[in-house]
This record gives sequence, structure tokens and C-alpha cells, in this order.
Amino acid sequence: MGVAAIKEYSFESADRLENFHGNQLLYIGWDQHLLFCAPFCLPFPPSMRFGDIIDKVLPGVFGYHPDFAKVDWSKVEWLKSSQPWQPDFNKTLAELGLKHKDVLRFRTPGLTGIKGSAS
Repeated sequence: MGVAAIKEYSFESADRLENFHGNQLLYIGWDQHLLFCAPFCLPFPPSMRFGDIIDKVLPGVFGYHPDFAKVDWSKVEWLKSSQPWQPDFNKTLAELGLKHKDVLRFRTPGLTGIKGSAS
């Protein structure tokens, strides 16, 4: 991520890759689900299978939302850095080309979050 500073930026970023002991940060957000105000930033080893994130990590992150149990992962629409993207759940993050601080968002057709009543 670039930095726009009004003064000289003369120190190293604290969230650079080498500070995460072999892990890389991945931002994951669920579109249209405002219970989660921003993507979560999670550390993963590049050797982790994408399917393990779906099966083992995301339930602990998003699972308390009532829509999460209804997600059909075969119909989820993925965005990587705001571009359409289709992951292979059997490949690792490295095999999928995911890098430190990449941003993934997913959309769940038919599941649009908790809707308030119109006033």
C-alpha cells in the first residue's frame, strides 16, 4: 500500500512481510454485510489451501452472522483487488498468486445482510 504523507516518510512499515514469521496478511471482506464494517486482516502461510480458509477460518470470523450458514460457496462471487476472481479451493495461497496484503471480497447472491425496516 502506498503512503501519502505531508512529511518525509523515513521509517519502515511495521506490517511488512518479513515481520510475520513466514505468514502473509490477507484482507477478506463480505460485501453487503454491514455487520462487518471493513475487511478482516488475517495472517496465513502461503502454503495454506484456500479451502482451509473457507472451512476452518471464515466460520470463526463471519459465522455469527445469520446468513453465513446459508452461504453456497459454489455460487460465491469473488473479487481480488476489486477485479472478478475465481479461486480454486484446492490450491494454496501461493499457487493462487495471493501476495502479502492482497484484498479479497466475496458476494453471496441472494444473501444481502441484515436489512433494517424502512422509515
